[in-house]
Amino acid sequence: MTKRAEQVDETRQRIVEAAVEVHGTLGPAAGSISAIAERAGVTRLTVYRHFADDEALFAACSQHWLARQIPPNPGIWAAIEDPELRLRTGLADLYRFYADGESMLTNIYRDKAFVPAAHRDSLDQRDAAFADLLAEPFAPSADRRPVRALIGHAASFWTWRSLCVTHGLTQDQAVRAMTTLVLSQAEQ
Repeated sequence: MTKRAEQVDETRQRIVEAAVEVHGTLGPAAGSISAIAERAGVTRLTVYRHFADDEALFAACSQHWLARQIPPNPGIWAAIEDPELRLRTGLADLYRFYADGESMLTNIYRDKAFVPAAHRDSLDQRDAAFADLLAEPFAPSADRRPVRALIGHAASFWTWRSLCVTHGLTQDQAVRAMTTLVLSQAEQ
């Protein structure tokens, strides 16, 4: 009985690792259950025996991938009262995370429409919470929307990717550029 349980766990783990690999290389849109099953060396039916639906498989895949990452730590940012220092610290932390997970994050954000709704909503809420936290220490003004919009833009994965991957800035250069942009708007 114990050996059988170990085999079941090993099969489940192979499926999860295959899902991480498929999502990291092809993305959720092209990452079919067939592709995951083939990569894991199992049948589609075996995948469905272990995971009731795409959402359960995506959750296991996400959890497994995130466990191997060093996620951003907004708790550290929140302890910083100075707006510029909080922004620099938060963006540096986010950009590090984006760089470390570039392949997977590119595919997840590109294929967001194919990500199960609960996970898509969670991703959107997390991104908004990061931007809100970075914007929080900036002094309220008559119209704070431009500062919040620029911070949301600066904290975006796509902004990081454009600046650092497409245009070749270092992460430090990208953080300085975005901080300068936000501060110039905040001073108006």
